Amino acid sequence: MQFKKYSKQRNKSIQGLRSFKDTLPTNVKRVINKKGHIYSETLNNWKYIVGDRLFKVCYPKSFKSSNKFNVSTLLIMVKRGHEVDLEYSKKEIMNKMNNFFGYLVIEKLRFTIFDNERKIFIDKNEQKENVTNYKYQEKINDVKNEKIRKSLLELTKVFKEK
Repeated sequence: MQFKKYSKQRNKSIQGLRSFKDTLPTNVKRVINKKGHIYSETLNNWKYIVGDRLFKVCYPKSFKSSNKFNVSTLLIMVKRGHEVDLEYSKKEIMNKMNNFFGYLVIEKLRFTIFDNERKIFIDKNEQKENVTNYKYQEKINDVKNEKIRKSLLELTKVFKEK
């Protein structure tokens, strides 16, 4: 068996089936080794870790592993008004996470507050009516030719969809 020296992904060629880890690019392997496994397992088991009551008001946003300057930190998004509940159960969440993984994974929890308002979800009918800004709408209405005015409105609708 000969070794391939031009391959960046693996050090030697193996006949037959290869493990999935060996076929991944090196950059992807670094991400998975660094934080991918811990964050994905945390997402999958979040309801078990925090419980039903806190599961409805928070979710993990990101995980930063430890280095020589910082400790490993889990960033949690919390709905406004429930910060105190999460603050009181901070130690319990860290203990459950560390017990779940079997070693010291999380040393610090950080919270970020978000509003649960309906700003993101807008009806499509409302969106089509208010496609352009107010100042552009006035300029379009000032155009005297009706065909040009209609075509400009259609253009703004198409532009907004993209």
